[in-house]
Amino acid sequence: MARNQRGAVFPSPVVILSVLAVAMAGVAFVATRGSEPTEREVTTVVKEQQPSPSGDGAPSATYSPSAKPKPKPVVQRDKVYVEVYNNSGITGLAGQVADQAADIGWKVVGSDNWYGTIPGTTVYYPQKLKAAAKKLALDLGIQRTAPAVDPMRRDRLTLILTEPLG
Repeated sequence: MARNQRGAVFPSPVVILSVLAVAMAGVAFVATRGSEPTEREVTTVVKEQQPSPSGDGAPSATYSPSAKPKPKPVVQRDKVYVEVYNNSGITGLAGQVADQAADIGWKVVGSDNWYGTIPGTTVYYPQKLKAAAKKLALDLGIQRTAPAVDPMRRDRLTLILTEPLG
């Protein structure tokens, strides 16, 4: 008795492309999960004045200084490396914004395309460059900053664009 085996045969390029697409989606998911912005709203607290020991209700004349405010770090744009990536469908966007940042004085060391899912245009920073990231975002009118994640380099700012700057 002869066995008759039949099945569907797919062309090998279709199978290979399907496997690659699934693998790339898995890598993108793992690389971008849990990368929520870590910014927090800061509110100030005002202490009430204590009545003076004399009992007249006026604030006491003694002044006890609190800790001296730390001076804000001075950001030298020409000393901070910046990489600009395009995560939009607009051709040449990273190059345009890289030129704009360089004209302001930032040390742009590269621009390219970014592959992955980014929720919005963001300046990513290593912890030591947090003040510089805020400055770059302010210079370019960008609303989001976030700590750098792998595979970003830890010695520079990484700007990922998802749309043209407003």
